[in-house]
Amino acid sequence: MSDLVVRRVQATDRPLMERLWLMFRHDMSEFQGQLPRPDGSYRTEWLEKVLTGDPEWAGYVISLGENPVGFCFMRALQQPVHVLNAFFMVRPVRRGGHGLRAVQEVLSHHPGPCEVAFQGNNEKAVRFWQRVATEISGDVWTQEARPIAGRPDATPDLWISFQV
Repeated sequence: MSDLVVRRVQATDRPLMERLWLMFRHDMSEFQGQLPRPDGSYRTEWLEKVLTGDPEWAGYVISLGENPVGFCFMRALQQPVHVLNAFFMVRPVRRGGHGLRAVQEVLSHHPGPCEVAFQGNNEKAVRFWQRVATEISGDVWTQEARPIAGRPDATPDLWISFQV
């Protein structure tokens, strides 16, 4: 795993990030039931916040050698509690320890209280984020279900809170 690189997203990364974003949103559609727009795209407001330098957001590209394998977005950077807002790893590198290592690297740049939300019906995500919280904070973390704003009929997201 020595060739894992985690670096900040730059404006020149737009084409790369748009491709990774499409894969991420497609993966998430399995758990959120969201269909692509008529042009085949998915919503991109979080991606735009990262690419346009919103001070409340930070994006990171994750690579193995020269190959991009994922990304991580942090938000609420000027708030007391930071939020790990989006995380994606391409399928061939999942379950190899790269995701945990990438999250640890990203969080090392954002110490303090942190939260991450994910879909409770995504069993792999539940196990992954519980493992991340345990690796980072030992047994000092909490998990709770919270309703999704503006979607009262949707299954609530699970939120894990921990200290970095």
